[in-house]
Amino acid sequence: MNSNNNGHEERGSDTHLSQLASVGQIAAGIAHEVRNPLTAVKGFLQLLQQEEKKEYIDIAQSELENALTTLNNLLQVSKPDLEDEENQAIFLAVELESILNLFQDKMYNIHIITEFIDTDTKVFGKKNQFKKAFFNLIKNAFESIEGEGTIKITHASVDHEVIVTIQDSGKGIPQDKLKLLGTPFFTTKEQGTGMGLAQVFSTIYQHGGKIIVDSQVQQGTTFTIKLPNQQKLTNIGVRKLNLLYADDYSIKDYLFENRAGFEERLLDEAINVKDKIEEIHKVGRINLLSNAHKLVLFVVEGREHELISFAKQEGVAWAKYSLTLAFKMDWIQAIRRTLWDFLYNYDLLSNSESNRESFFSMEKNINELLDQFLTHFFISYSKYKDELLEGQRRLVEDLSVPIIPITTEISILPLIGSIDHVRITTIQDKVFNEIGTRQIQKLIIDLSGVAHMDQEVTTYFKKFIEGIYMMGCESVLTGLRSEIVKKLINSEVVINHAAQFKGTLQIALNDIVFNKE
Repeated sequence: MNSNNNGHEERGSDTHLSQLASVGQIAAGIAHEVRNPLTAVKGFLQLLQQEEKKEYIDIAQSELENALTTLNNLLQVSKPDLEDEENQAIFLAVELESILNLFQDKMYNIHIITEFIDTDTKVFGKKNQFKKAFFNLIKNAFESIEGEGTIKITHASVDHEVIVTIQDSGKGIPQDKLKLLGTPFFTTKEQGTGMGLAQVFSTIYQHGGKIIVDSQVQQGTTFTIKLPNQQKLTNIGVRKLNLLYADDYSIKDYLFENRAGFEERLLDEAINVKDKIEEIHKVGRINLLSNAHKLVLFVVEGREHELISFAKQEGVAWAKYSLTLAFKMDWIQAIRRTLWDFLYNYDLLSNSESNRESFFSMEKNINELLDQFLTHFFISYSKYKDELLEGQRRLVEDLSVPIIPITTEISILPLIGSIDHVRITTIQDKVFNEIGTRQIQKLIIDLSGVAHMDQEVTTYFKKFIEGIYMMGCESVLTGLRSEIVKKLINSEVVINHAAQFKGTLQIALNDIVFNKE
């Protein structure tokens, strides 16, 4: 481990792994001894909750979830190969682009710069562990920035190494804290556990890589990841899984009996989505795991109409609560991959002698149904969003043309801000409609709040006033500012016959409504 006064920290894998060795042994023991009883308590609480809902039960469940999450993270740090994930060739540039899509909702104030070269260069290792590690690094970069800022991510291949840098303009890390980064339970966040960076360091070192951290307080932090550029061949196919099976199992029975295994495998595939499951459930009351089972059963049983109806419901739910589409895409693709793993294992367990034609027929049907789900999901999502935007547009129009009834025959239209051709058209449509509907006899139009009116608009304004007159309603114009009067004069617009003029709105109200001279 090396450190200097410039806020630079570089560590080799041997040093860090030796530090984690003793922590890992303790962590593994704690996780195995405590996780099982905590899981049992959680199960009993769920049963109790079905009988009688109590606030304290909800709180207890929440705390247990936090404890189980911490223990699972600790166990992953102590034994990163626990998931028994196969090694494969990985294009890190592709994975980084995919991970960035998951942070679309945070990119309004934070500018993202990417410089990816040598994108066809591969590293070799456990894909999901890499995805989780870089997700944690990018997530930390976003969280380090308060308000506006910049995150720059680069990818390049130099001297048989793939080098990735993640640089943020955040609050930085004090020099005396740099050497503790990656240690479980050490964090610079107020409510962090330190497990995220512990997983990052362990994953990179397990794959023979190095991490360099440069940081200055109030200036930002740069993580530089160096990984060996290894060109190895690997089998990236489906996997043999330890699943329940009986001779009379249909595919539906098989999936139902292996539901727990399906969930576990799915969460391994959707490594960056599983941290959002609870949040999505709280925000939109959407149970991702339960819905995944429902979708899979619709697919394998060919229940197309029910699948389409379900897709439409999901689309509305995700649009209604403004949930991130990138997570949905990642989740559906994880379901697709997991389903094919399970179908492969079903075929092995059932000793099926299916021919190539039947296999490709099944592949075509399943993928078409999943694509159908995505198509109708996005159509439903877009339709709901369009309707929402249209409703908001109508609301804005109503607010921009606020016709206020004073009596059954008299109304006020106070106009504020600039009036261009688009707005005067909107005003005209709304006013004509209201005159016809309410039978307004006199409309007081107050222009004292109008900041600007184009010369072209003054001609249209004349037609607007004449239109009001033609509908049997008299216009009373108040608050005409000198700039607008000059434009009306210059354009030779004459509206005297179609309107009255009053100096202020108060004068108009006194003369017309209250009859005060």
